[in-house]
Amino acid sequence: MTRTGSVPVSVSGAVEGFVDEAVLRRMLEHVGAKAGTIYGKNGKQDLRKRIHGYNDAARRSPWAVLVDLNHEADCAPALLASWLKGSAPLMCFRVAVHETESWLLADPERLARFIGSSVSLIPRGPEKIDDPKLCMVNLARRSRRRGVREDMVPRDGSGRDIGPAYTSRLMEFAQNKKVGWRPQVAARNSDSLKRALHCLRRLVASAGENRVARR
Repeated sequence: MTRTGSVPVSVSGAVEGFVDEAVLRRMLEHVGAKAGTIYGKNGKQDLRKRIHGYNDAARRSPWAVLVDLNHEADCAPALLASWLKGSAPLMCFRVAVHETESWLLADPERLARFIGSSVSLIPRGPEKIDDPKLCMVNLARRSRRRGVREDMVPRDGSGRDIGPAYTSRLMEFAQNKKVGWRPQVAARNSDSLKRALHCLRRLVASAGENRVARR
């Protein structure tokens, strides 16, 4: 149950960055929820400092927190345990293995079309990619579209890892329901995404039931 009447459950969230926000919003929409305010977007360390406050808030209303594994721990459960000893009843705290980009890479057909690349160039097994962000940049480097290359690939001498509009390009891909990222397809190729969607569905169902019980 994701709704009470015609009103979707609203879920607050916290993430590391703007691409993560776009991905989380799309995931919440996919499970039938409404994204509330998404906090954070100031990097991983800031998110970690605030995780206990977000968890406290999840005792009263539904929350979703998304963080990258990024080799901080051997596996997602180990990272979750090191950040938070126990989750509040309305908290969905999930880890992308190894980065949120791996979840976008898990929909190779749509990504290839969006980025202007051959689908054969997109690696299978996205959770095995050591540096998904670099993989995404390298795919853009081979794009047939000049605009994609200029936006996503860092310019010579810039000292940056990504291009000037890398973030906005991936946000566009994550949020475009018609031609962009498909969470349900990507989940077939990414276990951490599959688990995250399952967690969100349980969260929304639980929040909906609690809302009915309070009436």
